[in-house]
Amino acid sequence: MQSNLLQQRISLVCDYINQHLDDELTVSLLSDVAALSKFHFHRVFVAFMGVNVGKYILLARLKRASFRLAFERDIKIIDIALEAKFDSAEAFSRAFKRTFEQSPSQFRQAANWPSWYDVFNFSPQNLGVQTMQVDIINFEQTQIAFLEHKGAAKLIFESAGKFIAWRQNSGLSPINTSRTFGMPNGDPETMAEDAFRFKLCGSVNTEVPDNAFGVESGVIPQMRCAKVRHLGSHDNMEQTIRWLYQNWLADSGELPNAHCCFFEYHNFVHQVDECDLITDIYLPLQN
Repeated sequence: MQSNLLQQRISLVCDYINQHLDDELTVSLLSDVAALSKFHFHRVFVAFMGVNVGKYILLARLKRASFRLAFERDIKIIDIALEAKFDSAEAFSRAFKRTFEQSPSQFRQAANWPSWYDVFNFSPQNLGVQTMQVDIINFEQTQIAFLEHKGAAKLIFESAGKFIAWRQNSGLSPINTSRTFGMPNGDPETMAEDAFRFKLCGSVNTEVPDNAFGVESGVIPQMRCAKVRHLGSHDNMEQTIRWLYQNWLADSGELPNAHCCFFEYHNFVHQVDECDLITDIYLPLQN
């Protein structure tokens, strides 16, 4: 079963993290360990572990630090803090207390082990018993024009305004008769703002000429994809995406390919009420 294969890959990542706590643990490195595209790695990790990889790394370092505090009392707290990749004892103390509800000194004096164990009881987020229709489709190669948004996800609407203006001015990708796609480079909730990218895309039948808006030509390649339809506000799409990874992908016998997941918008919030929005979510799959 591919679900077992995915579980094995995430277990390898967890083992690697625990064996390399003193190293720089980047998403690029860990996605290579998992043999998964970085576009999918975060969501697959959350699906199996219930926490994102950054939180897991933090907890792994705090776990080692807690053993240092409890069993190696001759080591200074500042040295334990630095080993755990904190810049100061104060920052370490805040993170430690937020995690274990005891300061490092309190933990060293009388560790609350039952509470400590609960912190490391990882389990996937409970998304309920909802069931959605997932179809395996052959997405045909599609020529697009795109504008790449760079930075905080909350500023995407500024870029969307520029892309709409280009569509209206150029006439090359009319909103009402062309397809509209969105293509993130990952989950904005687990990325630094300056690392987040989002391509706003519209189908075209020709190359895009140079323009003042920064819109470029591109192609969405032909791919096998799992497709699920999200109904309602875009603010709730992440829940559907997580269900797709956590509930469907883990049991599907499928593996994601190297391409990022992407969205197709069938209508827009300026046209209909939020509750009537229709968005297809595509998860590219290996052949």
